[in-house]
Parts: sequence; C-alpha cells; structure tokens
Amino acid sequence: MKRAIFWGSGALLAYTYLGFPALVLLRARLRPRPYVEADVEPSVTVVVAAHNEEEVIEQKLRSLLDLDYPSERLGIVVASDGSTDGTADAVRRVGDGRVELLDLPRVGKAEALNRAVECASGEVVVFSDANSLFDQRAVRELVRPFADPGVGGVAGNQVYRSSTDGDASTLGERRYWDFDRMLKVALSRAGSVTGSTGAIHAVRRGLVAKLRDDVNDDLFLSLRVVANGYRLVFAPKAIAYEGVSATVADTFARRVRVMVRGLRCVAVERGLLDPRRYGFFSLQLASHKVLLRTAAFPLAFLAVSTGLLARTGRFYRAAALGQVGLYGLGACGIVFARRPWSRAKVFALPAYFCLVNAASVVAVWHLAHRRRFERWSTASRKS
Repeated sequence: MKRAIFWGSGALLAYTYLGFPALVLLRARLRPRPYVEADVEPSVTVVVAAHNEEEVIEQKLRSLLDLDYPSERLGIVVASDGSTDGTADAVRRVGDGRVELLDLPRVGKAEALNRAVECASGEVVVFSDANSLFDQRAVRELVRPFADPGVGGVAGNQVYRSSTDGDASTLGERRYWDFDRMLKVALSRAGSVTGSTGAIHAVRRGLVAKLRDDVNDDLFLSLRVVANGYRLVFAPKAIAYEGVSATVADTFARRVRVMVRGLRCVAVERGLLDPRRYGFFSLQLASHKVLLRTAAFPLAFLAVSTGLLARTGRFYRAAALGQVGLYGLGACGIVFARRPWSRAKVFALPAYFCLVNAASVVAVWHLAHRRRFERWSTASRKS
C-alpha cells in the first residue's frame, strides 16, 4: 500500500509538473493551428475598476492616453468602486474627453466592471488593473489577432517593471511566470490559452459575460470565450508592466485569494472539462487550473509514504533526502526572504514552490468553508 501511494503520487506529480508542459510543447510543434493577424483598428474601450487607487490611477490613465492607437478609436471607462481617497478626483484631473468616470458606491470589483462594460461602446473591450502600465503599442498588438473571426479573446503579456525588486518568493514567482509565458505561446499556437491575466486582456464586446463576484474575473471571461466556441490566444508583444509584491505575506495572501476564486471559477464552468465537447482544452484546464493548484495533496502523500519507505532501500532514502533538501531550501528562502543570498535561484524557486503549495492548502480549506473573497483591495488586486 505504501509503495502504491508513493508511485501513484509520484506519477501524478510527474505528469503535472513535467508531462503536461512537455505535451503542450509537443502538440504546438506537431499540430499547429495558425490564426490570422493584421494591423486592424477596431474601436476599443479600456475598462478599469479602481478602489482607493489615488496613487497610481493618473499615471495609469496617462499611459492609456499616450498609446499608439487612433484617438478617435479609443475610449476609457474608470469605475471607482466606493473609493474613499482621491481616486475620483484624480480621474477628473486628467481632463480628457475619452475618459469616462463612474463614481460608484462600494459594489465590488465584479459589479464595478459590469457597470463599466455597460458603458463601453467599443467593438473590443480591454480589461486592465489600475496598477498596470501599458507599453505604447500594447493595444495595437492586443487587437491584431481579432483580424481572425475565430478569435474571441486575446491575453496580453504581464511583465514586471523591475527584474531585481522584491524578496526571494517574488523572484521565484517571476521565474515561474517566465515558464508560464512559454507555455502560453505554445497553447496559443495549437489552440487556446487557459486564461488571461487581469493586467491586460481583451474580449470581443459581444462575448463579454456578466461577471460574478465569487470568481476571478479574468479567468471567467477567458473561459466564457472558449465556451462560446471561440479561440483565446496570447499576444506576447501586448505588454503591461506591473510592480512586485512587497513581502512573502503579500504574495501568500494573493495566491490564496487567486486560488480560491480560480478553483471556484472552474467549478462554475465545469462543462469545459468535458473532452467530448472541448477536446484538448478540457485536459489543459484540468491540468493547469486544477491539478497544478491542488498538487500540495499528492506532495503530502508522497512525503509521508517516502518517510515510511526510507528504511527499505537506497532509492527511497534518496527520495526522502531530495524532498528534505527541497523543502529545506524553500524554508530558508521564505524565512530569510529579505537577505540578498536568498534571492539566488537555488532558494527563490523552492521558496515560491513551497509558498504556492501552502497557499493551495489554505485555499482548499476556504473553499470547503465557502469563503468567497468577494471584496478586493489594492493589496489583493492581482487576479
């Protein structure tokens, strides 16, 4: 029984961390599905939900107004969600007719975005976080795939403003996103990406679904595009720059929130897990958004079974030492996250690995107790 648990857990983890990425890369090479890209200029409305974003909202709007895109084809709607600081006044100070302010009571991010979308007149709706600054060509690159009528949504590319700021967990997260970006390129080449980043993504106006307050808005909108029979592709040159989390605690809290709402989103859109209707996308959704986000449980089974088997052979002793080493390096990276030496890959990657899997356990606990994370703040705005 112990051996069955060891090998079963090991096989599941090997597929999650190695097999699935290899399958994605192989599929992109062997079964590419090209789509049309062109220098099209559909009318675009950028919608931004903001809660107490006085410090960043004006800079955000300046980055949008300075975009390399025809001014007559661009509109911006900012939904201030019950801000108690000077967010609304900062938007008014911009003084540009292309910017519309919705000064709302506290309704939550989902409803704030729903209200903003109701005011959107563009053929394409671009969603973005208040703290994300667009590259000058971001929207032009983001709309290029809409030249293909089979493309319903486009995921942009989130890039960190600094390559050195942050602690060990932050640097580990940055390394992970570099890998995730490579997977998105491959997924897009052969079909659809699994989801977008809230920093920058776009959806055809007619495909924008009404948002719920208990799921990640970016993932929900992405999955609805695929559910409606359209492709969701990745535009790596459509860049939005974001800052990094300040501390391990910030990263942990954000990952818990993202996982709770992301897993619930998959449950809401569980029809997409049916491979008879959605083919490979069902496998990638299960692998990328379920198995990866619940890997802490087979990791725990693997650790316990390895400990019980360690005295039975050299292989199991080596496996035990490997796991002790991995978690030891991760613990050092987390505990000493602000020390310069902890930012080396040997500590940063294990630190983020341990942090994410610990967050997934807490997320599942919250799901079991039906905690919804309906409200948001500037500390938890990344989704």
